[in-house]
Amino acid sequence: MRALADSRRPPLKAHEVLQHPKFGHTTLDLVPDKKGKFHVARDRGGPLNIAYEVHGTGSHYLVFIMGLGTFKTHWQRQVQYFGHEQGSQYSCLIFDNRGMGESDKPLARYSTTEMAKDTLELTDFLGWTSLRQLHIIGVSMGGMIAQELALMIPDRVASLSLVSTAARLVNTVGYWTNLRNRINMLIDLKARAFSQSWLEAPDDYGDFPTNGDRVAAMELEKRQDVEGFTRKGFICQAIAAGWHHKSPEQLKELADRVGRQRIQVLHGTLDNMITAPHGDILARELGGDEGVTKIIVEGRGHVLHMEEEKLYREVLQKMVEKIENLG
Repeated sequence: MRALADSRRPPLKAHEVLQHPKFGHTTLDLVPDKKGKFHVARDRGGPLNIAYEVHGTGSHYLVFIMGLGTFKTHWQRQVQYFGHEQGSQYSCLIFDNRGMGESDKPLARYSTTEMAKDTLELTDFLGWTSLRQLHIIGVSMGGMIAQELALMIPDRVASLSLVSTAARLVNTVGYWTNLRNRINMLIDLKARAFSQSWLEAPDDYGDFPTNGDRVAAMELEKRQDVEGFTRKGFICQAIAAGWHHKSPEQLKELADRVGRQRIQVLHGTLDNMITAPHGDILARELGGDEGVTKIIVEGRGHVLHMEEEKLYREVLQKMVEKIENLG
């Protein structure tokens, strides 16, 4: 009954979030094994700095690629588990995409192809260059970047996890609803990115009244970082995501070269940022009937690595184990 009662309370107002004792402390203090900034794009309009961290020293190499308008620290719960609790088994790479966080924010035409090249140059710099070495995990725009990266280095991909993402953005909800959704994307980010039931539930970590209040605190903390989060960087990234396009033929090539048994697609049924039919299209065109794993999470939204943290971790771990058994 307590959970039900808590779920009915109104969300904290902005000033209440700002005054909450846990405000300013939503990011875990995870000490990386390696961190720095690396110059990429020297012959592609750069150089520009990409800020990165490596957590863990294990032999399973996880490359986490973040989505639109979000810092690398948003992977903190996955990094805490794989890079610290299981750090002897896993090495986790997280980084800020160009335009966000501690990375440079050039005023330029961004594309998912160019951002994939940034990622490739970073993995080369780290020496992560062996065959079938990289377990690539991309969420939203990060999943679009992951598609491009896999096409560039298919032989280096151990597995490819495409989460809450699309081969291309299509209108699946009708013209006016689609237009309203795009206009409202930043007005009510919580409602766009998360399922209402999860937002209203008591905070998973007990710091705030609800999960939604914690999300609000995280977003306000990010917006207060006026150097890390800029309108310019956000718009440049949004253009890259909006123009991402992979044809059925390109997806077939990707799956042929990477191997369908190495690919999984995850999507929530209540995703209001990139709707669930996008996941269906992506899985089908990659060859969902020929070995690609498709996982549909009922009643969940866009940010599965927060809403379904345990399931997310288990899915990634199971894929790593599956690939290890392939030999």
